[in-house]
Amino acid sequence: MARRESRPARPVDDVRSDARERALILLYEAETKGIAPSEVLAAQIAAPDQLTRVLVEGVQTHQAQLDEAIAAHAKGWTLARMPAIDRIVLRVAAFELLGRRDVPVAVVLDEAVELAKRFSTDDSGRFVNGVLAALVPVLRAA
Repeated sequence: MARRESRPARPVDDVRSDARERALILLYEAETKGIAPSEVLAAQIAAPDQLTRVLVEGVQTHQAQLDEAIAAHAKGWTLARMPAIDRIVLRVAAFELLGRRDVPVAVVLDEAVELAKRFSTDDSGRFVNGVLAALVPVLRAA
């Protein structure tokens, strides 16, 4: 019998980072197709992991509240004027601030900034960080 090499377990933070990235991609797909995020989730061949599902469903359920808070704290920017990726990253992070109190604020901000830097414009990391910093006292106090 051939010996199977074991792979080291992935750190929990990597698994969560991957889930956030998948949520971003699924929410982006929903927005660009003009369909509900739940439809995108249902259409997946392989079921998304639990955290991805929680993030996508949480953004869908609370989108009006999240958009209102983001729009109120994105000085000089309307939601429609923001790059789509920035808008979606902000929604995911805002949902985590609002609905996932077990996740430290620093982790939420860092993960969002990294996603914005990877997938959006050169200035997106700073923009996302600024908006989220303004949202922390509002959404964590809610």
